[in-house]
Amino acid sequence: MKEYIELSKEVKEAKENNRPIVALESTIISHGMPYPQNVQMAKKVEQIIRDNGAVPATIAIIDGKIKIGLEEDALELLANSDNVAKVSRRDLPEIIATKQIGATTVASTMICAELAEIDFFVTGGIGGVHRGAESTMDVSADLDELSKTNVAVICAGAKSILDLPKTMEYLETKGVPVIGYQTKELPAFFTRKSGVELNSSADTPEEIAKTWKVKRDLNLTGGLVVANPVPEEDELPKSYIDSIITEAVQEAEENGIHGKDSTPFLLSKIVEKSEGKSLVTNIKLVENNAVVGAKIAVAFNQH
Repeated sequence: MKEYIELSKEVKEAKENNRPIVALESTIISHGMPYPQNVQMAKKVEQIIRDNGAVPATIAIIDGKIKIGLEEDALELLANSDNVAKVSRRDLPEIIATKQIGATTVASTMICAELAEIDFFVTGGIGGVHRGAESTMDVSADLDELSKTNVAVICAGAKSILDLPKTMEYLETKGVPVIGYQTKELPAFFTRKSGVELNSSADTPEEIAKTWKVKRDLNLTGGLVVANPVPEEDELPKSYIDSIITEAVQEAEENGIHGKDSTPFLLSKIVEKSEGKSLVTNIKLVENNAVVGAKIAVAFNQH
């Protein structure tokens, strides 16, 4: 297995010196944002993690290797290439075997982080149960991954294009803890409010680190979701973003877009309809998650 994993110099040194490491996905770079904002955002998020005492490890598939931490040229290649595969659990063996360039989703980043023994992973929002899933069965592989892969995911809740109550039901069925960071309500990605109440909340990174330590000590399989709302000054008004999402979902249905293509389609439509406001919020929430994720990793490392 080791032959498929390649650590960057920075990550290798962090491992040797027992420093806290935070994983980052790469789909947000290749499929989530236009160039050059995607590279700027990726570099800034990595720097935020460093500034908060941890080491960033952006994950991607390049030349038949799972890259744990990207050097500058690899980051540019990922951000600038047209044919980057979107890699979830089912795609991982094929993309590695055929030496394609692949960007990791939440699910595959969790798998790769666990293979590299990294406990914490920062992203924008997790996937979930899609609207209308009762007839389409469209449920993100992220949720199943959270039930079996031992990585804590720091996010701004699930993407607000999804059915949030059903997403929470699914996670509850699978026994995945969802802890609100300084909130008792599930954040809805672009906005702090979803109307979905959370069972657990924590006020400090130390509390979450302690919960994660106990979960690991008890050998309870699966991840943990830290739901961290977008800062108040960066959120979009709920009614405004909800109406835009409804329009975008309708367009996706009319165009017959579903499955793994639906999220990139919906997010780009939302950027278009919000005149770029959603992209600004998306970047801000990822930056905010990086701060919290790094602090949790640092606190955990001190145990």
